[in-house]
Amino acid sequence: MAASSETNGALFAIHLRMHPGGGPPVMHRHDPSEVYYVIDGEFTFYVQDVDGHVQRRTAKTGETVPLTGGTTHTVRNESTSDAIAFVVHAPGAPMEGFLHAAAELAASGQIGMEPVLAIAAQHGIELLGPIPSIPTAGEHL
Repeated sequence: MAASSETNGALFAIHLRMHPGGGPPVMHRHDPSEVYYVIDGEFTFYVQDVDGHVQRRTAKTGETVPLTGGTTHTVRNESTSDAIAFVVHAPGAPMEGFLHAAAELAASGQIGMEPVLAIAAQHGIELLGPIPSIPTAGEHL
């Protein structure tokens, strides 16, 4: 892991392990850009293009998925095994702050939509709603 304090705020890098069924359950957007390098397993990305269409892509071991800041998206583990990625956020502070605050909220046992919305808003993350249903045949990003 590289904390944003170690990169003068430029980056926040983490080793992410996501259990089956894990990941944000809603589409969202934020200013920091992200790059996912899949180390093991697979992650499914839902990304909205400039025309408003949401596309689904499953990235497998060895693949990289860049997400430009401001892009509406979410990432999920829709497989039956853990998925592991190296993820870099730039700039780093907003995402690092959100992840630490969300972890504290989870540890307190006070999970609910209102506290999550408040934490997201404090860190510049806009939660936009459920993932649309998409046929699996056209997996492009």
